[in-house]
Amino acid sequence: MSAAAVLAMTVNRLQSNSFVLLTALTLSNLASGDDAVEKFDSDTDRVPLLTTVPDYPEVARRDRIQGEVQVCFNITRDGYPRRIAVRSSSNRLFEKPAMKAVRKSTWMQLDDDEAMSGIKACRTFRFSLVPVEKDEDQS
Repeated sequence: MSAAAVLAMTVNRLQSNSFVLLTALTLSNLASGDDAVEKFDSDTDRVPLLTTVPDYPEVARRDRIQGEVQVCFNITRDGYPRRIAVRSSSNRLFEKPAMKAVRKSTWMQLDDDEAMSGIKACRTFRFSLVPVEKDEDQS
């Protein structure tokens, strides 16, 4: 699934709230302009199977707070994240949702003959408030 498809699903999920839209993007995806899901994880060649988008914290939405969180973790042979830790954060309100999203994500399993790399994977989530335009036919 492409990054554009993930973003489109996020937009559809959050359109019921006409005030804000959660945009979860990675810095690597922004820098490269590439829509490949493989670019969602930096520093690893593991392929994501399920990428979960974090929920925008209600307090941050109400107070119009934006920010980003970088979460680093190891990926087990079975494709699950372990040793999840926040590497950097612009606001603590976003840390738990970002860690929860990583915890719910999965990656392709390694074959028995494949060696695990000791490199940590990192994912950056950008939480931003974007006004959603109201359709003219919705009154």
